[in-house]
Amino acid sequence: MRITALAGGVGGARFLRGLLAAAPEAEVTVVGNVGDDMTMHGLRICPDLDTVMYTLGGGIHEGQGWGRDGETFGVAEELKAYGVGPDWFTLGDKDIATHLVRTQMLGAGYPLSAVTEALCTRWELPVRLLPSTDERVETHVVIDDADAPGGRRAVHFQEYWVRMHAPDARAIVSVGAENAKPAPGVLEAVAEADVILLPPSNPVVSIGTILQIPGLRQAVAGAAAPVVGLSPIVGGGPVRGMADKVLAAVGVEVSAAAVAQHYGAGLLDGWLVDADADADAVAEVEAAGIACRAVPLLMSSPEATRAMAQAALDLAAELAARAA
Repeated sequence: MRITALAGGVGGARFLRGLLAAAPEAEVTVVGNVGDDMTMHGLRICPDLDTVMYTLGGGIHEGQGWGRDGETFGVAEELKAYGVGPDWFTLGDKDIATHLVRTQMLGAGYPLSAVTEALCTRWELPVRLLPSTDERVETHVVIDDADAPGGRRAVHFQEYWVRMHAPDARAIVSVGAENAKPAPGVLEAVAEADVILLPPSNPVVSIGTILQIPGLRQAVAGAAAPVVGLSPIVGGGPVRGMADKVLAAVGVEVSAAAVAQHYGAGLLDGWLVDADADADAVAEVEAAGIACRAVPLLMSSPEATRAMAQAALDLAAELAARAA
């Protein structure tokens, strides 16, 4: 079985670990979000790609869900001593090694997809990890600022989330997305998949950014494989992160049913909502033309995460059989 998953950072990475437990023989391709990418201290940083890589490669800081295990911060301490900022985004020493390799390879002319493949070789990943695009695409968030012209300004997503702790968002802008194209292998992975999964990643700034790459949403919507998503909203709020703020910015209600409708029946074939908090959303989602099931959706343990992934695969199998 060939599975293609579109994934953001922590939530997507943890779900993928459960997916590999549920389908150990599957050939899994992960299309990762690059909208969180940024350049700092001259280094190109790809937080979502690295979180997937570290998580599936066994090097993640389990307590945080991001960053390296056993990390040290000697470089960050020296930068602070020199008075060099920013101080709101701290890079660990092991993490810096990843960014150094990436930046050197990009500077030598290698595309991000080739760089990502080289980095993943070190981790012996059980999946193929592809950036959604080789082009530079960065998510910016428009926020209120009384001192800015017009009373608003745009900041990079990392500043919005890490430094500012997600104030109210007025708009989301994917800078560069309109001129990007899918990275090599991405459209093929979608077209050749037996199942396409949308893990419980942020629907606006993670999966939403991936789908903004020209041609990618159309490829997923037109794929022969069933497309099944898992709600990142449980009981009217995000399990983690700032999905509530960015959903509001694009005019979408913060609910499991509304997110399904935001993706749309033209994209989704199936949708999973939480059995304890959102079982009453099933009828609304199905009325929108999307098959829906209520199952436990909290990744509280490896077994719970595996069961979530299995439920998604079971729904995909049911949809494929129905279409046959």
